[in-house]
Amino acid sequence: MPDSTASADPSPADRPVYVIGGGPGGLAAAYALRARGVRAVVLERSDQVGASWRRHYDRLRLHTTRRASALPGLPMPRRFGRWVTRDDVVRYLEKYAEHHQLEIVTGVEVSRVERAPDGTGWLLHASGGRELTGAAVVVATGHNHTPRVPDWPGRDTYTGELRHAAEYRNAAPYAGRDVLVVGVGNTGAEIAVDLVEGGAARVRLSVRTPPHIVRRTTAGWPAQYSGVLCRRLPAALVDRLARPLARISTPDLSAHGLPRPETGLLTRAAEGAVPVQDVGLIDAVRSGRVEVVAAVDGFEDGKVVLADGTRTATDAVIAATGYRRGLEDLVGDLDVLDPRGRPVVRGARTPAHAPGLYFTGFTNPISGMLRELAIDAERIARAVAKHNAGRVSRLPG
Repeated sequence: MPDSTASADPSPADRPVYVIGGGPGGLAAAYALRARGVRAVVLERSDQVGASWRRHYDRLRLHTTRRASALPGLPMPRRFGRWVTRDDVVRYLEKYAEHHQLEIVTGVEVSRVERAPDGTGWLLHASGGRELTGAAVVVATGHNHTPRVPDWPGRDTYTGELRHAAEYRNAAPYAGRDVLVVGVGNTGAEIAVDLVEGGAARVRLSVRTPPHIVRRTTAGWPAQYSGVLCRRLPAALVDRLARPLARISTPDLSAHGLPRPETGLLTRAAEGAVPVQDVGLIDAVRSGRVEVVAAVDGFEDGKVVLADGTRTATDAVIAATGYRRGLEDLVGDLDVLDPRGRPVVRGARTPAHAPGLYFTGFTNPISGMLRELAIDAERIARAVAKHNAGRVSRLPG
């Protein structure tokens, strides 16, 4: 991979498109641009592509099928199986970059993006004092950028082990221990199951809002396919259809502390709470191996204080409490983020006052993140080629 950036101040007619982030979204966008003859330079702050995927827990497998998770221009190998492991995702991303001969610069972190002084293009401030000028910028720094741990009262006084789920690798360090997992998204649910199977003495799962739980497959039909079919339907219709299907496919766990949500499935997903795909949680909860408890309110006298007033002692707390997008420092001065720190537009659309600034990978759709990244990449490449003709650096030939 190249280890030098483009000229810091190329002419307005010879500027590359800079892609910030060497994960699947950034790599897909770089390929799609390259396929249209546009020079795209990927800037990755770590020393390898797919850095965030390398840090995921060991047992992780995609909840989306191999075929529907491939990026543009390169299928995932059949030998990966239907549900691709974390390590195979990393291998695929490495191969993807190599196969498409993408121009990637590692060890470069972009700290701020602003309009270029000449009024055309964008100026990127990067590590090492670099100032890079691009015709357009694609921000692909990822949905899971900065781990978020709530500022619980008394958190600093807790004497047990407190870690974010981003630091969790496997259950080995927790064998024989009492562990509380906070948060029942897909990550929290899967870590709880992993702990049970890995020999933890007791596993409790702290839940504030019960999730929708779906089977990964039903009679061979992946949940992702249903998500794709429902993606453009009215939320009210999908919510109505999902309720009877849920009663048929998943048991009622109300007696175990997980009642069915009152808010509909697609309505919840639009709010950012995607359904939990069952990879053993249902059986673990029904058998009592995973105990569902109330939300965490804080810490006191070395114990965890729950929302129902219970104070419980535990050896370790794993906070599966999500991530921040981490975009405020990067583009916060450009008025392109909503109050929750998310891009106001994404994909091929750019803010009216920030033409040439694109975002990809900042949602978690029920149709599959990788699938949507692939679609975004093609749309962004078309938009860049259309709106930046004559200003963007072209590849030879």
